[in-house]
Amino acid sequence: MRVLGIIPSRYESTRFPGKPLVDIMGKSMIQRVYEQASKSSMITDLVVATDDQRIYDHVKGFGGEVVMTSKDHQNGTERCGEVIQYYDDIVVVINIQGDEPLIQPQQLDLVLELFADDDASVEIGTLVKRVDSEDDLNNPNRIKVVLDDDRNALYFSRSPIPYRKSGGEFFKHIGIYAWRIEVLEQLLELQPTELEKLESLEQLRWLFNGFNIRTAETTIETPNIDTPEDLQKVLQVLGRGNS
Repeated sequence: MRVLGIIPSRYESTRFPGKPLVDIMGKSMIQRVYEQASKSSMITDLVVATDDQRIYDHVKGFGGEVVMTSKDHQNGTERCGEVIQYYDDIVVVINIQGDEPLIQPQQLDLVLELFADDDASVEIGTLVKRVDSEDDLNNPNRIKVVLDDDRNALYFSRSPIPYRKSGGEFFKHIGIYAWRIEVLEQLLELQPTELEKLESLEQLRWLFNGFNIRTAETTIETPNIDTPEDLQKVLQVLGRGNS
């Protein structure tokens, strides 16, 4: 199975401009993401997708594969949609967050294993993790998900779901997506929906239009870098020897 890993990377960021090129103990953030993703046992092709010449030149400089894409894309999914036109015979595409320098290759493989048995019912794959704190449950930036008996996603929300009268099991979403390439091509044709706009969650557009999102459960959650303060947290982890 030929799998294309795409790392969308933008220079512009409201909270942390230029973060893909920030130095993290001798390597840029985007180089650390690229090197971690390259350790996946299932990704056969890996590329950075950027709209900035500085990132493009930097990735070329450390020997990575990179393509220049439009500045007009609204999200990483659209950027992935542009990249796939440059590749033939791809079966699955996985979108790897460019701001997670500690991403673990086993997380990527766990998503991709959902497609390994050629089960046609698996159209989209992603990860979930059990919620283990009240703070995460009530934090609107930690996306919650309800699953069916086959571990397909029923709904995603920024609110705590399901409603809890007593006890209950809760899952949060870990935002790595993989798609069958023909499914990604269909998703790119969809228009935004009201549910998506209300929650500001793109995956609700896919569910609304009847697409299946299969999940795998992980015990790993690595920090992403949105702000300079987040960078300090990553530096602390690396300082403890988790490089």
